[in-house]
Amino acid sequence: MKYILVSGGVISGIGKGVIASSLGTLMKSCGLRVTSIKIDPYLNIDAGTFSPYEHGEVFVLDDGGEVDLDLGNYERFMDVTLHQDNNITTGKIYQHVIQKERRGDYLGKTVQDTVDGDELEPEVCIVELGGTVGDIEGMPFVEAFRQFQFRVGRENFCSIHVSLIPQPKATGEQKTKPTQASIRELRGLGLQPDFIACRSLTPLSNEVQEKVSMFCHVPFNKVLCVHDCASVYHVPLLLANQDVITLLGEQLKLQYRTSHRSALNRWKELAYRFENATRNVQIALVGKYTKLEDSYISVMKALFHAGLACNCKVQITRIEADDLEVETQEKSPVTYHEAWQKLCKSNGVLVPGGFGSRGCEGKITAAKWARENNIPYLGVCLGLQMAVVEFGRNVLGWKNSHSQEFEEDMKKENPMIIEMPEHNTGQMGGTMRLGSRKTLFKTEESVMWHLYNKVEFVQERHRHRYEVNPQFVKDLETKGMKFVGHSEDGERMEIMELKGHPYFVGVQYHPEYLSRPMKPAAPYLGLILAATGKLSSFITNGCRMSPRNEHFDLEYSDTEEDLPDLTSSPS
Repeated sequence: MKYILVSGGVISGIGKGVIASSLGTLMKSCGLRVTSIKIDPYLNIDAGTFSPYEHGEVFVLDDGGEVDLDLGNYERFMDVTLHQDNNITTGKIYQHVIQKERRGDYLGKTVQDTVDGDELEPEVCIVELGGTVGDIEGMPFVEAFRQFQFRVGRENFCSIHVSLIPQPKATGEQKTKPTQASIRELRGLGLQPDFIACRSLTPLSNEVQEKVSMFCHVPFNKVLCVHDCASVYHVPLLLANQDVITLLGEQLKLQYRTSHRSALNRWKELAYRFENATRNVQIALVGKYTKLEDSYISVMKALFHAGLACNCKVQITRIEADDLEVETQEKSPVTYHEAWQKLCKSNGVLVPGGFGSRGCEGKITAAKWARENNIPYLGVCLGLQMAVVEFGRNVLGWKNSHSQEFEEDMKKENPMIIEMPEHNTGQMGGTMRLGSRKTLFKTEESVMWHLYNKVEFVQERHRHRYEVNPQFVKDLETKGMKFVGHSEDGERMEIMELKGHPYFVGVQYHPEYLSRPMKPAAPYLGLILAATGKLSSFITNGCRMSPRNEHFDLEYSDTEEDLPDLTSSPS
């Protein structure tokens, strides 16, 4: 096993996750089996109970693991399936150690705070250490890796340090002192980086690279420039252009099986599409945590992936759901009218998942507006549930229609949305219906069945504890709200479509978790196609794009094309 450690310095949030993902993409493009591990030094067991405003979204894996959003980057870039063990937290380690100590597994021995590395089936493991070097909570991990490099041998271990090269506006000069200080601290802790990935606003000058090389004790050709680009799809190309594949192969004695050229050409085409989309489409994202972009990072990536497939530049308008509410409006009337103006200008509406009562009436209102005005609508998890509640209120005439999650009195009546029987309310975290589940198509008269390429079932990831009440499904379907996808036992409503509407779809699962840059999630693809008026022709063509120049086919080319160099200059 070969290990590549990616650490960070100066400040957090400078792109360690994207760089780690890009390295994995390059290794995989050479025919190697690759996996990734994210280490988070916090004491939480997992990310399941985090506030979206503090840590961004919670990413859900196939096995139900609730993990850091960086694992979503790994899966999207490398197109791999990770597991909850790929996310290590200090809390998870402590819990494991304490449980073993209570069982007497250590037989009275002293337990030290280090990280052990087991042999894994993949050939290359990219390990990202969260936070920055010098954080007190990350010290045990740094010490563990200091010991680990000798245990596995230097030919099997490579350290890449990601550091910021600031460029103050006053002088415009790129400053290396913060990077020098970060490397000095890392070396003082016993880790000498083999590569330094310098994050900067503009490409590094030769003088700056030489300075970093000289004062950080790293060869000039291993000082990598990762400047700001138009999109993250450029990063694998940027690294490949600096001969990272060859340098890593020499250092780790890697035996590459295939040429990376065809894989990189697909990334090049992807980046080219992103920059040269011929039309815009406006999507209103009506959510509860829209002030922080990372709260809906997978949702936004899924929209971008669908837009790339349709040769569209997706412009996402983020709208706080409670800004659409009238009765509970506590903000200024200007905020209310601005929110509605944004909604009315949009070509499509997306209502994502969420928890808690705040903003639920705004989501219901958004679903009502999209339904009544024939605007394409996609409801994910809570977005499906609120669309069902709205339909019950305004089509079936059940004015008290609501969810048990928000109305205590609903537990005594007949709510549209009910708590799942197996939901464990005895603890916080890990109590929901989590992970990959099978959804069976009930009928072939379904838009989603076509978008999923006419399969009998799909495997999608879930994260919820409430569901549509099966008691009212017949009433809803009589009025045109069809539940075309069910769980294996037929009890859970997984996919909803509104008959006669251009595109009004709700899914109980989270398709964004499995969306990939070159393989967009079907529900999101349907939303973008409907918002651009192309859904009917897409289905008529057998779910393939028109071969004319103004549309790209969903398949990406394996052959070299005469595309411009997209990595030579920043955005």
